[in-house]
Amino acid sequence: MKRYLVLEDGTSFSGHDFGAGITSTGELAIQTANFGYQEAISDPANFGKILTFTTPLIGASGINPIDYESINPSVKGIIANDIAFHISDSNTFQDLDDFLKEKNIPGIYGVDTRALVQKLKQQRVIKASIMDTDDEHAFDQIRALVLPKNKTAQISTSNPYAAPNIGKTVAVIDLGLKHSLLRELSLRKINSVVLPYNASIYDIINIRADGIIFSNGPSNPEELKKDLAPIFDQFYGKLPILGIGLGFLAISDYLNLETFELQPPYNGSNFPVIDQQNHRIWQTAMNLGQLVFPENITLNFSRVYYDLKSDLLAGYVLEKEKCIATAFNPEGSPGNFDADSIYDQFVRMME
Repeated sequence: MKRYLVLEDGTSFSGHDFGAGITSTGELAIQTANFGYQEAISDPANFGKILTFTTPLIGASGINPIDYESINPSVKGIIANDIAFHISDSNTFQDLDDFLKEKNIPGIYGVDTRALVQKLKQQRVIKASIMDTDDEHAFDQIRALVLPKNKTAQISTSNPYAAPNIGKTVAVIDLGLKHSLLRELSLRKINSVVLPYNASIYDIINIRADGIIFSNGPSNPEELKKDLAPIFDQFYGKLPILGIGLGFLAISDYLNLETFELQPPYNGSNFPVIDQQNHRIWQTAMNLGQLVFPENITLNFSRVYYDLKSDLLAGYVLEKEKCIATAFNPEGSPGNFDADSIYDQFVRMME
Protein backbone atom coordinates (compact mmCIF):
# COMPACT_ATOMS: atom_id res chain seq x y z
CA MET A 1 0.00 0.00 0.00
CA LYS A 2 1.20 3.49 -0.88
CA ARG A 3 1.62 5.97 1.99
CA TYR A 4 2.95 9.51 2.31
CA LEU A 5 5.32 11.45 4.51
CA VAL A 6 3.83 14.95 4.60
CA LEU A 7 5.95 17.92 5.73
CA GLU A 8 4.76 21.28 7.03
CA ASP A 9 6.55 23.16 4.23
CA GLY A 10 4.13 21.70 1.67
CA THR A 11 6.26 18.86 0.32
CA SER A 12 5.51 15.16 0.51
CA PHE A 13 7.34 11.90 -0.12
CA SER A 14 5.58 8.74 -1.23
CA GLY A 15 6.64 5.21 -0.36
CA HIS A 16 5.45 1.76 0.63
CA ASP A 17 3.93 1.13 4.03
CA PHE A 18 5.21 -1.24 6.70
CA GLY A 19 4.61 -1.48 10.40
CA ALA A 20 1.32 -0.19 11.83
CA GLY A 21 -1.15 1.32 9.37
CA ILE A 22 -2.02 4.32 11.52
CA THR A 23 -1.71 8.07 10.91
CA SER A 24 1.05 9.57 13.03
CA THR A 25 2.58 13.02 13.49
CA GLY A 26 5.82 14.19 15.06
CA GLU A 27 9.17 15.92 14.57
CA LEU A 28 11.26 14.76 11.63
CA ALA A 29 14.71 13.55 12.75
CA ILE A 30 17.70 11.97 11.02
CA GLN A 31 19.46 8.88 12.39
CA THR A 32 22.94 8.72 10.87
CA ALA A 33 24.20 5.47 12.45
CA ASN A 34 24.94 2.65 10.00
CA PHE A 35 23.79 0.05 12.53
CA GLY A 36 21.80 -0.23 15.74
CA TYR A 37 18.33 0.57 14.41
CA GLN A 38 16.70 -1.32 17.30
CA GLU A 39 18.54 0.77 19.89
CA ALA A 40 17.68 3.99 18.02
CA ILE A 41 13.99 3.12 17.72
CA SER A 42 13.74 2.25 21.41
CA ASP A 43 15.90 5.16 22.68
CA PRO A 44 13.65 7.36 24.89
CA ALA A 45 15.58 10.44 23.69
CA ASN A 46 13.81 9.91 20.34
CA PHE A 47 10.40 10.38 21.95
CA GLY A 48 7.96 12.04 19.54
CA LYS A 49 10.24 11.82 16.50
CA ILE A 50 9.63 10.40 13.05
CA LEU A 51 13.03 8.80 12.63
CA THR A 52 14.66 8.76 9.19
CA PHE A 53 17.50 6.26 8.71
CA THR A 54 20.26 7.30 6.30
CA THR A 55 21.71 3.80 5.98
CA PRO A 56 20.42 2.17 2.74
CA LEU A 57 18.85 -0.89 4.41
CA ILE A 58 17.54 -1.61 7.90
CA GLY A 59 15.92 -4.68 9.42
CA ALA A 60 18.35 -7.34 8.18
CA SER A 61 19.32 -8.50 11.68
CA GLY A 62 15.76 -8.38 13.07
CA ILE A 63 14.77 -7.45 16.61
CA ASN A 64 16.30 -9.31 19.56
CA PRO A 65 15.63 -9.34 23.33
CA ILE A 66 19.01 -7.81 24.27
CA ASP A 67 19.15 -4.53 22.35
CA TYR A 68 16.10 -2.73 23.73
CA GLU A 69 16.85 0.69 25.24
CA SER A 70 13.28 0.88 26.55
CA ILE A 71 10.52 -1.71 26.58
CA ASN A 72 7.98 0.51 24.83
CA PRO A 73 9.49 2.63 22.03
CA SER A 74 8.10 6.16 21.82
CA VAL A 75 9.03 7.19 18.28
CA LYS A 76 6.15 8.30 16.06
CA GLY A 77 7.30 6.66 12.85
CA ILE A 78 10.15 5.14 10.83
CA ILE A 79 11.33 6.27 7.37
CA ALA A 80 13.78 4.12 5.40
CA ASN A 81 15.21 3.71 1.94
CA ASP A 82 14.70 -0.07 2.09
CA ILE A 83 13.93 -2.71 4.71
CA ALA A 84 14.42 -6.46 5.06
CA PHE A 85 11.36 -8.68 5.53
CA HIS A 86 11.19 -12.19 7.02
CA ILE A 87 14.75 -12.43 8.25
CA SER A 88 14.49 -15.67 10.22
CA ASP A 89 12.20 -18.40 11.47
CA SER A 90 13.96 -18.35 14.85
CA ASN A 91 11.93 -17.52 17.94
CA THR A 92 14.91 -15.49 19.18
CA PHE A 93 14.53 -12.79 16.52
CA GLN A 94 11.51 -10.83 15.32
CA ASP A 95 11.01 -9.14 11.96
CA LEU A 96 11.17 -5.35 12.08
CA ASP A 97 7.80 -5.11 10.31
CA ASP A 98 6.11 -7.36 12.90
CA PHE A 99 7.82 -5.49 15.73
CA LEU A 100 6.52 -2.12 14.54
CA LYS A 101 3.01 -3.53 14.13
CA GLU A 102 3.17 -4.88 17.68
CA LYS A 103 4.33 -1.49 19.03
CA ASN A 104 1.80 0.45 16.89
CA ILE A 105 4.50 2.42 15.04
CA PRO A 106 3.98 3.22 11.33
CA GLY A 107 6.73 3.16 8.73
CA ILE A 108 7.41 4.01 5.08
CA TYR A 109 10.19 2.62 2.91
CA GLY A 110 11.23 3.46 -0.64
CA VAL A 111 11.74 7.13 0.33
CA ASP A 112 14.54 9.41 -0.87
CA THR A 113 16.15 9.82 2.56
CA ARG A 114 18.99 11.94 1.14
CA ALA A 115 16.47 14.63 0.20
CA LEU A 116 15.13 14.60 3.78
CA VAL A 117 18.66 15.09 5.12
CA GLN A 118 19.08 18.14 2.87
CA LYS A 119 15.81 19.59 4.17
CA LEU A 120 16.92 19.26 7.79
CA LYS A 121 20.16 21.05 6.96
CA GLN A 122 18.06 24.07 5.98
CA GLN A 123 15.50 23.97 8.79
CA ARG A 124 16.22 22.69 12.30
CA VAL A 125 12.71 21.54 13.29
CA ILE A 126 10.27 20.16 10.72
CA LYS A 127 6.84 18.85 11.64
CA ALA A 128 5.88 15.75 9.70
CA SER A 129 3.07 13.24 9.40
CA ILE A 130 2.68 9.72 8.02
CA MET A 131 -0.67 9.58 6.18
CA ASP A 132 -2.65 7.77 3.49
CA THR A 133 -2.97 10.94 1.40
CA ASP A 134 -1.05 14.11 0.57
CA ASP A 135 -3.97 16.40 -0.32
CA GLU A 136 -4.35 19.98 0.91
CA HIS A 137 -6.29 18.86 3.98
CA ALA A 138 -3.28 16.77 5.03
CA PHE A 139 -1.00 19.82 4.84
CA ASP A 140 -3.49 21.90 6.84
CA GLN A 141 -3.46 19.22 9.55
CA ILE A 142 0.32 19.12 9.85
CA ARG A 143 0.62 22.92 9.92
CA ALA A 144 -1.89 23.04 12.80
CA LEU A 145 0.07 20.46 14.81
CA VAL A 146 1.67 21.72 18.03
CA LEU A 147 4.70 19.67 19.06
CA PRO A 148 4.60 18.55 22.71
CA LYS A 149 6.58 20.43 25.38
CA ASN A 150 8.55 18.91 28.28
CA LYS A 151 8.74 15.47 26.73
CA THR A 152 10.73 14.23 29.73
CA ALA A 153 7.61 14.44 31.89
CA GLN A 154 5.94 11.97 29.51
CA ILE A 155 8.86 9.56 29.19
CA SER A 156 10.41 9.55 32.69
CA THR A 157 9.49 6.87 35.20
CA SER A 158 6.72 7.92 37.57
CA ASN A 159 7.87 5.60 40.36
CA PRO A 160 11.40 4.98 41.70
CA TYR A 161 12.88 1.53 41.12
CA ALA A 162 16.17 -0.22 41.78
CA ALA A 163 18.73 -2.01 39.63
CA PRO A 164 20.47 -3.66 42.62
CA ASN A 165 24.14 -4.46 42.97
CA ILE A 166 26.73 -4.59 45.76
CA GLY A 167 28.81 -1.42 45.27
CA LYS A 168 28.29 2.31 45.62
CA THR A 169 24.73 3.65 45.43
CA VAL A 170 23.95 6.04 42.58
CA ALA A 171 20.77 8.07 42.15
CA VAL A 172 19.95 7.99 38.42
CA ILE A 173 17.63 10.85 37.49
CA ASP A 174 15.55 9.53 34.61
CA LEU A 175 15.27 12.23 31.94
CA GLY A 176 14.86 9.58 29.23
CA LEU A 177 16.96 6.71 30.54
CA LYS A 178 18.51 4.06 28.28
CA HIS A 179 18.89 0.49 29.50
CA SER A 180 22.53 0.53 28.39
CA LEU A 181 23.38 3.14 31.01
CA LEU A 182 22.15 0.80 33.75
CA ARG A 183 24.10 -2.07 32.16
CA GLU A 184 27.33 -0.07 32.34
CA LEU A 185 26.71 0.75 36.01
CA SER A 186 25.88 -2.87 36.79
CA LEU A 187 29.14 -4.02 35.17
CA ARG A 188 30.91 -1.75 37.67
CA LYS A 189 28.88 -3.21 40.58
CA ILE A 190 26.98 0.06 41.07
CA ASN A 191 23.75 -0.16 43.06
CA SER A 192 21.44 2.04 40.94
CA VAL A 193 18.22 3.65 42.15
CA VAL A 194 16.27 5.24 39.30
CA LEU A 195 14.29 8.34 40.28
CA PRO A 196 11.75 10.45 38.34
CA TYR A 197 12.83 13.67 36.64
CA ASN A 198 11.06 15.67 39.38
CA ALA A 199 12.62 13.80 42.32
CA SER A 200 13.24 15.87 45.43
CA ILE A 201 16.52 16.32 47.26
CA TYR A 202 15.03 14.20 50.06
CA ASP A 203 14.60 11.26 47.65
CA ILE A 204 18.36 11.37 47.06
CA ILE A 205 19.21 11.86 50.74
CA ASN A 206 16.96 8.97 51.77
CA ILE A 207 18.79 6.41 49.61
CA ARG A 208 22.18 7.64 50.94
CA ALA A 209 23.43 8.19 47.39
CA ASP A 210 27.19 8.25 46.76
CA GLY A 211 26.71 9.97 43.40
CA ILE A 212 24.10 11.30 40.97
CA ILE A 213 23.64 10.71 37.24
CA PHE A 214 21.41 12.84 35.02
CA SER A 215 20.53 10.72 32.00
CA ASN A 216 19.98 11.71 28.39
CA GLY A 217 16.46 12.54 27.24
CA PRO A 218 14.26 14.34 24.72
CA SER A 219 13.47 17.68 26.40
CA ASN A 220 14.98 21.16 26.46
CA PRO A 221 17.01 21.96 29.62
CA GLU A 222 15.05 25.18 30.10
CA GLU A 223 11.90 23.12 30.67
CA LEU A 224 13.61 21.14 33.45
CA LYS A 225 15.29 24.00 35.29
CA LYS A 226 12.58 24.28 37.96
CA ASP A 227 12.81 20.55 38.77
CA LEU A 228 16.59 20.11 38.62
CA ALA A 229 17.85 23.38 40.15
CA PRO A 230 17.18 22.30 43.78
CA ILE A 231 19.24 19.13 43.23
CA PHE A 232 22.16 21.08 41.78
CA ASP A 233 21.93 23.66 44.56
CA GLN A 234 22.03 20.95 47.21
CA PHE A 235 24.57 18.48 45.80
CA TYR A 236 26.83 20.24 43.26
CA GLY A 237 30.39 20.15 44.60
CA LYS A 238 29.39 17.74 47.39
CA LEU A 239 28.47 14.52 45.59
CA PRO A 240 29.99 13.31 42.29
CA ILE A 241 27.67 14.22 39.41
CA LEU A 242 27.61 12.84 35.86
CA GLY A 243 25.40 14.36 33.17
CA ILE A 244 24.88 12.71 29.77
CA GLY A 245 23.17 14.27 26.74
CA LEU A 246 20.27 16.23 28.18
CA GLY A 247 22.00 15.86 31.54
CA PHE A 248 25.07 17.54 29.99
CA LEU A 249 22.89 20.43 28.83
CA ALA A 250 21.20 20.71 32.25
CA ILE A 251 24.60 20.95 34.01
CA SER A 252 25.84 23.45 31.42
CA ASP A 253 22.71 25.55 31.93
CA TYR A 254 23.25 25.49 35.71
CA LEU A 255 26.87 26.63 35.19
CA ASN A 256 25.67 29.45 32.86
CA LEU A 257 27.60 28.10 29.88
CA GLU A 258 26.51 29.38 26.48
CA THR A 259 25.15 26.73 24.12
CA PHE A 260 25.01 26.67 20.32
CA GLU A 261 22.15 25.15 18.29
CA LEU A 262 23.25 22.35 15.95
CA GLN A 263 21.67 22.18 12.50
CA PRO A 264 20.78 19.48 11.89
CA PRO A 265 20.77 18.08 15.46
CA TYR A 266 23.16 15.22 16.15
CA ASN A 267 21.54 11.79 16.14
CA GLY A 268 23.78 8.81 15.42
CA SER A 269 26.96 6.96 16.30
CA ASN A 270 29.52 8.69 14.08
CA PHE A 271 30.52 11.85 15.94
CA PRO A 272 34.28 12.10 16.69
CA VAL A 273 35.41 13.94 19.83
CA ILE A 274 38.98 14.63 20.94
CA ASP A 275 40.26 14.46 24.49
CA GLN A 276 42.42 17.55 24.78
CA GLN A 277 44.46 16.00 27.60
CA ASN A 278 45.93 13.11 25.62
CA HIS A 279 44.75 13.98 22.06
CA ARG A 280 42.93 10.68 21.68
CA ILE A 281 39.93 10.68 19.35
CA TRP A 282 36.79 8.78 20.31
CA GLN A 283 34.02 7.84 17.89
CA THR A 284 30.89 8.61 19.91
CA ALA A 285 27.11 8.40 19.85
CA MET A 286 25.07 11.57 20.35
CA ASN A 287 21.40 12.42 20.43
CA LEU A 288 20.94 16.12 21.17
CA GLY A 289 20.60 19.48 19.46
CA GLN A 290 23.06 21.75 21.31
CA LEU A 291 26.72 21.85 22.30
CA VAL A 292 28.60 24.34 24.47
CA PHE A 293 30.24 27.41 22.91
CA PRO A 294 33.87 27.23 24.08
CA GLU A 295 34.67 30.94 24.21
CA ASN A 296 34.64 33.13 27.34
CA ILE A 297 34.50 30.21 29.80
CA THR A 298 35.91 31.10 33.21
CA LEU A 299 35.55 27.66 34.81
CA ASN A 300 38.72 25.69 35.52
CA PHE A 301 38.10 22.51 33.55
CA SER A 302 40.50 19.69 34.37
CA ARG A 303 39.60 17.88 31.14
CA VAL A 304 37.72 18.87 27.99
CA TYR A 305 36.32 17.02 24.98
CA TYR A 306 35.75 18.83 21.67
CA ASP A 307 33.44 17.79 18.84
CA LEU A 308 35.68 17.62 15.76
CA LYS A 309 32.83 18.45 13.37
CA SER A 310 31.90 21.77 14.96
CA ASP A 311 34.82 22.64 17.30
CA LEU A 312 32.22 23.03 20.05
CA LEU A 313 32.60 21.66 23.57
CA ALA A 314 31.12 18.15 23.80
CA GLY A 315 32.22 17.34 27.34
CA TYR A 316 34.19 18.49 30.34
CA VAL A 317 35.40 17.43 33.77
CA LEU A 318 35.53 19.61 36.89
CA GLU A 319 37.68 17.47 39.19
CA LYS A 320 37.49 19.73 42.22
CA GLU A 321 33.70 19.97 41.98
CA LYS A 322 33.40 16.21 41.22
CA CYS A 323 31.44 16.87 38.05
CA ILE A 324 31.55 15.21 34.62
CA ALA A 325 29.32 16.26 31.71
CA THR A 326 29.30 14.66 28.25
CA ALA A 327 27.12 15.47 25.27
CA PHE A 328 27.86 12.00 23.94
CA ASN A 329 26.53 8.71 25.30
CA PRO A 330 29.56 6.91 26.81
CA GLU A 331 27.75 3.58 26.55
CA GLY A 332 27.18 3.92 22.78
CA SER A 333 24.13 1.77 21.91
CA PRO A 334 24.08 2.32 19.02
CA GLY A 335 27.78 2.94 18.71
CA ASN A 336 31.02 1.60 20.04
CA PHE A 337 32.55 1.73 23.51
CA ASP A 338 35.37 4.25 22.91
CA ALA A 339 34.06 6.55 25.64
CA ASP A 340 32.91 4.07 28.29
CA SER A 341 35.89 5.02 30.48
CA ILE A 342 33.75 8.04 31.46
CA TYR A 343 31.92 5.67 33.82
CA ASP A 344 35.25 4.59 35.31
CA GLN A 345 36.13 8.25 35.94
CA PHE A 346 32.79 8.72 37.68
CA VAL A 347 33.28 5.62 39.86
CA ARG A 348 36.75 6.87 40.89
CA MET A 349 35.20 10.18 41.95
CA MET A 350 32.89 8.28 44.31
CA GLU A 351 35.82 6.42 45.84
